[in-house]
Amino acid sequence: MTRVKRGVIKLKRRKNVLAQTKGYRFGRSTKEAQAKEAIFHAGMHAFAHRRDKKNDKRRLWQVQLNAALRPLGVTYSKFIGMMTKKNIALDRKILSGLAQTNPETFNRIVETVKA
Repeated sequence: MTRVKRGVIKLKRRKNVLAQTKGYRFGRSTKEAQAKEAIFHAGMHAFAHRRDKKNDKRRLWQVQLNAALRPLGVTYSKFIGMMTKKNIALDRKILSGLAQTNPETFNRIVETVKA
């Protein structure tokens, strides 16, 4: 059987693993075994937190809408309920953006929902 020298492949693999952990602290950026585990955990957190980010944004839009609606005499939950009854299909992201950038347009939407 012929001899196989694996130094090149092993070094390439190690270099790629350590390149992914650049900026990590302590042994996670210099030791291959710790770096592999750090990459694995980072991937799991990235996957989970992509979902969490969507929830965080939705909560932020709800708070912003409630803050914009209170001076107009409506609460967030009542406003959303009235919108569904009137079949107005504007999502929270759009409404929150309108409340911040175009308050007069937002006020007209609220008045049509109230009426």
